[in-house]
Amino acid sequence: MKASVSIPARSSTESTTEQNRYVVAWLLCLIFYSLEYASRSSPSVMVPELAKEFGTTSVGVAVILGTYYYTYSIMSLVAGASLDWLGAKRALPAGLLLFACGCLLFLLPSLGAGYTGRLLQGAGSAFAFTGAVYLAAHGLPARWLSTAIGTTQCLGMAGGFAGTFVIGPLLERGMSWQSVWLFLGFSGLLIGVVLFVSTPAVKAQATAGGVLCSFISPYRVVFRNSQSYLCGIISGLLFAPTTIGAMTWGVSFFQKDRGLTYHNAVTTASLITMGWVVGCPVLGWFSDRLGRRKPVLLIGIIAMICMMLQMIFLPAILPVSISCFLFGFGSGAAMIPYSIIKEVNPDEVKGSATGAMNFMTFGVSALIGPVFGKLFGPGFLHPTNPLQHFQTSLWFWIGGSLIALLAAITLPETGKTHGRM
Repeated sequence: MKASVSIPARSSTESTTEQNRYVVAWLLCLIFYSLEYASRSSPSVMVPELAKEFGTTSVGVAVILGTYYYTYSIMSLVAGASLDWLGAKRALPAGLLLFACGCLLFLLPSLGAGYTGRLLQGAGSAFAFTGAVYLAAHGLPARWLSTAIGTTQCLGMAGGFAGTFVIGPLLERGMSWQSVWLFLGFSGLLIGVVLFVSTPAVKAQATAGGVLCSFISPYRVVFRNSQSYLCGIISGLLFAPTTIGAMTWGVSFFQKDRGLTYHNAVTTASLITMGWVVGCPVLGWFSDRLGRRKPVLLIGIIAMICMMLQMIFLPAILPVSISCFLFGFGSGAAMIPYSIIKEVNPDEVKGSATGAMNFMTFGVSALIGPVFGKLFGPGFLHPTNPLQHFQTSLWFWIGGSLIALLAAITLPETGKTHGRM
């Protein structure tokens, strides 16, 4: 997910060789972004194993997994400033080290290790997208930057898709769940080393008024704008059904409440993420093509609500897999507020606006995750009416989507047809 980064001006002294090194580093950072998304989604296919490992229940596992978003949201504010001040050569390996240590801590049979590991995973992951934008801005022509950002986001969600669709069947065939975290951890360490060696070094940037002043001032502008909060609330409420509902609880709900086999439950839950992979660039392109933001945003939210209502009242009309894909497609509209928040804030704080957006978006996930787990997690331990349990959980997400819909209606139009782009 996106985070704060200022797009540096292209220096005429940057050599072609140095730019090529930035491109290589960007490609490595794409792998990092895919890995961090896989670390978000893969726990959904191993909840019973993690519960046994950490000596807790499935609800306890959900609480552990939700702590990821606490550090992710906070570090989103830090990541961009660190890259601008220290450069990618030092900042990105540090993020990868945090991520890798967090993954490897999941191998220890301790509740404390579980919490610490997930917090470190979130803290390190906040550097992935930010780093990719920073590196692309240095290594690619300006006309390709938007394409590079879109490619980065798409590959990240593809990693989330693989975290369930690929890892689930492998676990079903006998692969140990520990091998997943070993792979993620050592891959992170390896990429961190290669990035440190291959990325060009830059001097730490001195700033007038000190680093703290330059870090805080742009955020002060963004957070004084009430429309910024609307964007964060909308995006957060549209992301949560995917980050919490699908990536954390999806497999359990489809397997235990809908009676699907483990294999089919994994496939169905992963299709929500795949719908997001497709919907995000398509809806973004449509918004640019139309020259308006609000209509596309409202269409995406309404599509999400309609698919959830269909699964409750008319489940026989569409296979649940198709419903989930279309739901995920509609939730791709969650990226549109990332454009809006830039357009409702001054040009000089657009990078920080994105960081603030990430902070608010995943802050919503951090708040909703434990609430959803406490409300619906116990239903798996003492099932009475699985179908009602499933439908009630959908009403929870419908309520959040309706709040997002009302907030979206109050947003100003910022598309190019209104002269705000």
